[in-house]
Amino acid sequence: MKERKTFLVTGATSGVGFEIVKILCGKGEHVIATGRNKEKLALLKQEGAEIAQVDLLNDGQRKAFIEQINQVDVVMLSAGVGTFEYADRIRDEAIENMLKLNVEVPMKMARDLLHQLPDGGQLIFIGSQAGKVATPKASVYAATKHALIGYTNALRLELKQRNIAVTVIHPGPIDTPFIDHADQTAMYRKAMGRILLKPEIVAEKAVHTIHTRKREVNIPWYMGVSSKLYTISPKMVELFGKSFFNKK
Repeated sequence: MKERKTFLVTGATSGVGFEIVKILCGKGEHVIATGRNKEKLALLKQEGAEIAQVDLLNDGQRKAFIEQINQVDVVMLSAGVGTFEYADRIRDEAIENMLKLNVEVPMKMARDLLHQLPDGGQLIFIGSQAGKVATPKASVYAATKHALIGYTNALRLELKQRNIAVTVIHPGPIDTPFIDHADQTAMYRKAMGRILLKPEIVAEKAVHTIHTRKREVNIPWYMGVSSKLYTISPKMVELFGKSFFNKK
């Protein structure tokens, strides 16, 4: 009989995180789902998840929540926020929110949860292709996701002796409320059309990496190719990708 694992999923009340919890519950796993949306948490409870209404931006709430966890086998850090705006127009509040939720929170969560994570466990972060190839109106958001890549690369080396896997999922733009929050003009959603990824697809691929030693997963695969080309010849990629980069 397969041993039942305990999963912790942050950002579980929206987008990819919500779909991840549903998939894991459908597999009969023990899932702790966190988020701020009370109604969405209630839906996840019906799916079989253990729920916790936590504001991860609140240090006190976050620490109190983590202290209640005895052990967790896999941590999936999905919470994130974005605002698309030119660098000379973006507001302080938007910059601070992205830095806190996209950078500080996953780092603090990982640090504190490493005490509960057993040897052989796994940390899975939801990153973004923006962390590899930056585009106009996403300077701050891209910077936060780029920071996550640097952090996880070092973390992977630190945890090697404990055999803890560190995986980062790098999706392209996803058809979730994140898009509506990031670009309130709705122009980006319209311009991207069918290119937007389904959150269910990203969630399936994220779940598929559980218990693997994969460093990263690029969704769709061809964006992983373009990001590799970007490291070799950024000028060429920026030239030929200009029409795609300026859809925001």
